[in-house]
Amino acid sequence: MPLTVTQLADRLVASYSRAGGINHLDGKNLPSKRAIAVITVDLLRLLFPGFFDEKLLHSSEIKAETASLLETVLASLEDEVAKSLEYNPPPELPRKGLRPIAHTLTVEFLTSLPRIRELLQTDTEAAYMGDPAALSKEEVIVAYPFVEAIAVQRLAHELYLKNIPLIPRIMTEWAHARTGMDLHPGAQIGSHFFVDHCTGTVVGETTIIGSHVKMYQGVGLVAKSLAAGQQLRGQKRHPTLEDHVTIYAGATIMGGDTIVGEGSTIGANVFLTSSVPPHSLVVQEEAKVKVVSKKERPRPPEDFHI
Repeated sequence: MPLTVTQLADRLVASYSRAGGINHLDGKNLPSKRAIAVITVDLLRLLFPGFFDEKLLHSSEIKAETASLLETVLASLEDEVAKSLEYNPPPELPRKGLRPIAHTLTVEFLTSLPRIRELLQTDTEAAYMGDPAALSKEEVIVAYPFVEAIAVQRLAHELYLKNIPLIPRIMTEWAHARTGMDLHPGAQIGSHFFVDHCTGTVVGETTIIGSHVKMYQGVGLVAKSLAAGQQLRGQKRHPTLEDHVTIYAGATIMGGDTIVGEGSTIGANVFLTSSVPPHSLVVQEEAKVKVVSKKERPRPPEDFHI
């Protein structure tokens, strides 16, 4: 006979004891991934008014709509920040508790939105000017996954700088799943940033990227080795790209000591583990490509039938 729901539940609950490392029971309330996804979409609506809304937003309504949305985001995000701080309280936690701290941090974060918009305007400009396939800046914002990925990273970076646990990474992984672009919230990224095609891009936590940097799909800015595990926490593990650097598809740049000098170009599929001076051109040695003409297929015997 097939198992009953009660029997299935008994077996699953028994596994909770055997594999306890992936349970979170009777502990502190963690931030909600679903709630943070909703908050992130609302933040995108605040950053790009009219682009992430299903209805046309008129300028006569913008003040009231913005105030209403800010109020919603403030209340929701404050709740999630409070959960995050409860999970990993700051060492200097005052006696007055977590909720006032969560409120202050959330308001400070929302205060940064105009500055983030200024950065995103430079990113949108870089994407439009750097891609001849782009028909308009409007197309860049509504259709290019890069814009969503960098917008979420810049939002999450502000929360990361405030030492808010969990939420920044949840936000960037949400964007990662949607765009194929993995930007750690800890990465420092300058203005006029653009990644064409976006898919497969990986930018590690301690990466530093200057201004006017352009990359293509499949670029990895990664650590040389993570064998030491948690002992590497807080160390510079990922490379630095100075201003006006271009990196072509499939290149991998490794190591916290690796610096790509200003104005340099890294060619496709280059594997770079050491620094290069400014205005360098780094290319992979040309591979031998052999073109073989298609041979004429032998004719089947006359008595061959299908």
